[in-house]
Amino acid sequence: MHKHAIDYGVELSLVHLDLFEAYLEELIEWNSRMNLTGLGERGRMISELFLDSLMPVPYLPSRGKMLDVGSGAGFPAIVIKILIPDLELHLVEANSKKVSFLKQVVRLLKLNRVEVMNKRIETIDRKSYPDGFDVITSRAMANFNQIIDRCAPLLAGGGHLLYFSGSKVDENLKNAEDLMKDHGLTIANLVPYHLPGMKDDRNVVILKNDMS
Repeated sequence: MHKHAIDYGVELSLVHLDLFEAYLEELIEWNSRMNLTGLGERGRMISELFLDSLMPVPYLPSRGKMLDVGSGAGFPAIVIKILIPDLELHLVEANSKKVSFLKQVVRLLKLNRVEVMNKRIETIDRKSYPDGFDVITSRAMANFNQIIDRCAPLLAGGGHLLYFSGSKVDENLKNAEDLMKDHGLTIANLVPYHLPGMKDDRNVVILKNDMS
C-alpha cells in the first residue's frame, strides 16, 4: 500500500500503516458475519477501499469539519481522518449494524472528534450545523446530481464536495452543470487515477462552494 500511496502523492508513516492494518483486520472479521462490503479478497479491499480513499487527501484542508454521507464501513472518511487527524469528522449511516461497526473502529483506532450518527442525510438540518461543513464526501450515493442536491446545502462557504466517479466523469459533470450552477459550485480539482487490479480509470471530482 505504501508504494502505491506515494505514487498518488500521499506519504504513509508506520503509524498510518499500523492503523490501516488494524482497520483492515477488523473489517475482515466483521465482514465474515455481516455484509459490510461486497469485497471478500484482502487485496481488493486494500486497493478498492483503502487506496481509493487516499486519492483526495492532498487536496483537502488540514482542519475543519467533515461530513461523510452513507458511511457504510467508513470509506473514505475514516481513511481520510487517519491521514488528516485535525479534521472533525461526522459520519451519517442509516444502517444500525454498520453504525455499530463504525463506532467499534473509532474506539479501536482511538480516533478523536468523531461523531457517528444513525440517521439519513435528509434528516440533517443546517440549523444544527450553522457554519456548515468544510468537506463533504459520499461514496454510497452513486448519482452525482443526488449528491449535489442533498449535500450542497450543508456546505460552508469555500467548502469542498467530493464525488468519486468512474470513467464517465465528463458525462456526469455535463449532466450536473445546471445543478452545480444553482448551488454555486465550481470544479476545484479533477483527479484522474488508476487503481491496481482494476480495468477502468477512476476520478475524484472536488467541487468548491463559491457562495459565502
